[in-house]
Amino acid sequence: MVVRDQRGRDRRAGGDGAQRHGGQALDEGLAAVTLRAVAARAAVAPALVAHYHESMDALVAETFTSIVAAEIAELRGLLAAAPSPAAGLATLLRTLLDGSRDDVTVVWVEAWALGRRNPVLGAAVRDQMDAWSDVFEGVIAEGVAAGSFRVEDPRAVAWQLLGMLDGLNAQALVRWGGAADRGSLLGHAVEGMLGVERGVLVG
Repeated sequence: MVVRDQRGRDRRAGGDGAQRHGGQALDEGLAAVTLRAVAARAAVAPALVAHYHESMDALVAETFTSIVAAEIAELRGLLAAAPSPAAGLATLLRTLLDGSRDDVTVVWVEAWALGRRNPVLGAAVRDQMDAWSDVFEGVIAEGVAAGSFRVEDPRAVAWQLLGMLDGLNAQALVRWGGAADRGSLLGHAVEGMLGVERGVLVG
C-alpha cells in the first residue's frame, strides 16, 4: 500500500505534469505554477517536483503550450464541421469572443508578460501564436480558393485578425469599452478585410 501510494504521488509530481498543471493555471493563473504550489497541489514535497522538473521555467512553458494546444484542437474540430469557410470563420470569431474563454485569455496575457523574462516561455508563446495564425490563414485561404473571400495575402490578414482578437479579449478582462459588443464589431471589421458583404460573418 505504501509503495502504491508513493507511485501515485510520483505520477502527480511528474509524468504528464504540463497537462496536470493546466487546470491550476486556468484556475489561478500561469504565475501560480511555482515549485511550492505544484508540490502542494500534488501533496508531495517540493524536492520531488524538482526531481521531475529541473526547470520550472520549462514546466510553465509546457503548461502554457498544453492549454493553448487543447484549445486549438477543439476549434479546429469546429472548423472541420463547418459547411463553408465563411461559416467556419464566423464560428471561430463567435466562440473566441463570447466571453466563455476568459480563463485562457488570462493565461495568454500572463504568458506575454512572463515570457519577457522566461526565454523558454517566450519561445512557446511565439510558437503558439504561429499555430493560431496558421488556423486563421488556413480558413482564409480556403475562402479565397472557394471565391468567398477577396484577399491578396491570407497570412497578413490572419496576423491582423489575431492581433485584433487578442487586444479585444484582453480589454474585455477589465470590461473596458464595448466589451459586450466586441463580437459584432470585430465581425463587421473582418468582413471589410475579406471583401465580403456586411452580415456574412455576423448574423
